[in-house]
Amino acid sequence: MSKHFRAWKIDQPQLLPPSVQDFVPRDHLSRFIVDLVRESLDLSEITSSYRSALGQPPFDPRLMVALLLNGYASGLYSSRRIAKACVERADFMMIAALDAPDFRTISEFRKRHLKQLAGLFVQVLKLAEKAGLVRLGHVALDGTKIKANASKHKAMSYQHMKKRQAELQAEVDRWLAAAEAADAEEDKLHGNKRGDELPGWVADKQRRIARIAQAKAELEAEAKAAADEERRIEAEKQKSREAEGRKKTGKPAAAPSDEPAAKAQRNFTDPESRILKTKDGFIQGYNAQAAVDGKAQIIVAHGLTPSTSDYGQLVPLVDGIQANLGRKPEQASADSGYLSEVNLASLDQRGIDGYIATGRAKHPTADNGKGGGPLTQAMRKKIADGGFETPYRLRKQIVEAVFGQIKQARGFRQFLLRGLANVRAEWAIICTAHNLVKLGSLLRAS
Repeated sequence: MSKHFRAWKIDQPQLLPPSVQDFVPRDHLSRFIVDLVRESLDLSEITSSYRSALGQPPFDPRLMVALLLNGYASGLYSSRRIAKACVERADFMMIAALDAPDFRTISEFRKRHLKQLAGLFVQVLKLAEKAGLVRLGHVALDGTKIKANASKHKAMSYQHMKKRQAELQAEVDRWLAAAEAADAEEDKLHGNKRGDELPGWVADKQRRIARIAQAKAELEAEAKAAADEERRIEAEKQKSREAEGRKKTGKPAAAPSDEPAAKAQRNFTDPESRILKTKDGFIQGYNAQAAVDGKAQIIVAHGLTPSTSDYGQLVPLVDGIQANLGRKPEQASADSGYLSEVNLASLDQRGIDGYIATGRAKHPTADNGKGGGPLTQAMRKKIADGGFETPYRLRKQIVEAVFGQIKQARGFRQFLLRGLANVRAEWAIICTAHNLVKLGSLLRAS
């Protein structure tokens, strides 16, 4: 007995033309993003930049913003992959209304309006607060290292810069000397040409010398600024000791050097990125920061630094929450990377109930052989007295889960843009997309 199958109507035309939205389920995230862009987000800063009526009309900025936000929320970040999805995936085809922009148009739109796209973070955050997803009862802070759009093998140490600059300069000088001594022979070789044109390899080496010299100068300027700051801090400490009638004990510290350390490095692809240590080894990248609300894992403040250290980011994140939402969190937790007497005092001054680990990993109250100041000792006791019920235990399940969703579930492991300002804006868009996913999940479920 033959088997009957449902008819495959691939060649049958539709009697009535369907709407592009009919191919996407009603509860799909892309539909939520389209509605949000069309009805809730203020894109006046972007639309007002279009003035000329000449030439081919540009794509609607709302369409372009919706494409980018849907891409970032779906784990598609490059302009080429988004453009490809516009002819292959129903949700992107629906947003583009079957009139897909090419990848250059998407890339240029993102580059042109990067600052305004980063500014959408606050708008989406306030919508999440209005929807009841932000409580600011407990906020967890943390940082994660993300690769820059640069290879760590394209970096050069200060010591090697000096050596390589001298080698290249000597090689160019030798060629110029030989060229000057062989004028007569070059006249025969070059004919009507002047005979003093530099070959391409020499010009290239001269460009490399210039780039190395620039990188050296930047490292030297940074080292001098760091030494000046260290001397200023030591002078303030000395004044404080003199005012209190105390003397400095112990062996005098070495004077800060204005010259960079021999191993100080500068990357030639993205000079503002740094070599950062991670649990999987060293990467050329940035330290991305986030403050996450405990109610629904909404990112309420973000930041980014090239420094491997976290402790300088606590106050900017906490103040960022106040700037974004107009109020402070009741509690804030962070790992030991944020621990310092200054940070603990800052939380007290702001009236925030802080929980910052004084040790690492499974032992948040361990002192690692260091007693710390009075605020550190009080924090150690505060967390230890709380036992299993201490609010510090919430930190991992709040903020580290968000980094897992961004890096593992949505596959964001390397920035596309270069330069600190551009990468900060790109991180803001990543955080915006994360909040959109959380907000969309709530509204689609309700």
